[in-house]
Amino acid sequence: MKELESILKSFTPGERIETNWYVLTGGPSTGKTTSVNLLAAKGYKTTIEHARHYIDTQQIKGKTVEEIRTNQEKFQLGILKMQIEEEKSLPPTDMVFLDRAIPDGLAYYRFLNLPEHENMKEVWQMFQYKKVFILERLPFVKDYARTEDEAAQKKIHELIIDTYKSLGFPLVHVPVLAPEERVEYVLKNL
Repeated sequence: MKELESILKSFTPGERIETNWYVLTGGPSTGKTTSVNLLAAKGYKTTIEHARHYIDTQQIKGKTVEEIRTNQEKFQLGILKMQIEEEKSLPPTDMVFLDRAIPDGLAYYRFLNLPEHENMKEVWQMFQYKKVFILERLPFVKDYARTEDEAAQKKIHELIIDTYKSLGFPLVHVPVLAPEERVEYVLKNL
């Protein structure tokens, strides 16, 4: 598959890059993007959420969400490629808040029962994040890009926690609070 070849060409096996980056993650509809946008408004450097961006770029090309998600492996590889390209473009010494990160892809692979390509195992740990903030689940809200339901939200959330934990990243659980309070909680726990 072209996307997989492209990803692997951009990766040096055994490469480990120490960063000053913080990941905000969790299942769908947990307030990640809201929190990242509030951090950006406070002047912090942030990234975008790539699944939504991938869907938006494909819709510009005339595809529907259903068409985009029909081939889940291609969809996940497209997101992963965007995520890797962005993370490779960030200076590792800059403090950055990421709206999801590369290991989220592994959780989605597991959720979708997609084959975990042997030669991608090290990709999941290419970047060493300072901390991973797990935003606790909020009531599920469906929109044009989210095709999951509440049961899927819960399962994905659990897989994300398990994935980051298994990769050895330090986790901080962010409780359900008002958006500004969540951001303050993150900033107090750097």
